[in-house]
Amino acid sequence: MNKKTSKHIRIYGAGGHSKVVKEVLLLNGFEISKIFDDNIETNDRYNSEITHGARQNMDQFPHNGPPIIIAIGNNLIRSEIAQMLSSEFGQAFHSSAIIASNAIIDEGTVVFAGAVIQPNTKIGKHVIINTCASVDHDNIIGDFVHISPNVTLCGNVEIMEGTQIGSAAVVIPNVKVGKWCVIGAGTVIIRDVPDYCTVVGNPGRIIKRRSKTLKK
Repeated sequence: MNKKTSKHIRIYGAGGHSKVVKEVLLLNGFEISKIFDDNIETNDRYNSEITHGARQNMDQFPHNGPPIIIAIGNNLIRSEIAQMLSSEFGQAFHSSAIIASNAIIDEGTVVFAGAVIQPNTKIGKHVIINTCASVDHDNIIGDFVHISPNVTLCGNVEIMEGTQIGSAAVVIPNVKVGKWCVIGAGTVIIRDVPDYCTVVGNPGRIIKRRSKTLKK
């Protein structure tokens, strides 16, 4: 579960998602010692607290130091940055989230306000469990997944690496959603979904298949 080796922490990313991560960390008593971003001119070029990220300055990037949370909503970009860094990664759990005592949550993952994670669930690295999402018992959530606000994952669901589950989508019990899929907002998934598919509707139907991961 959440191991706080230090009350200092760093954030990678300065967009909208970063603001939510920062709020959770501050509520938990952390001190934000540094914010990195690869697009300072786009996000907040006048904020002197933000410094260039690893893409512009890999040789001099301070990999050592307080843990980092990659606060970037795009799953593919989050995964690329995680592979670039040789840093310790932190976690951020909102105090209103309900997390079962035997749930396993790996490094870099964030859990936002009102989310529920039920027993025997395993959540991978750098996952986003967004506001009021419900993750029921015995779920397996792969690395770099984003479970959007108000999603319902029923029991024994597996969501594989890099997949985005859109807001208010529902996945019924015992269903597996493949890697790097996009599940549209409000979609109801009633059967397994292959890798690299875009699915929308109720019941969910595949509208697009890809042979590789999404491009940035």
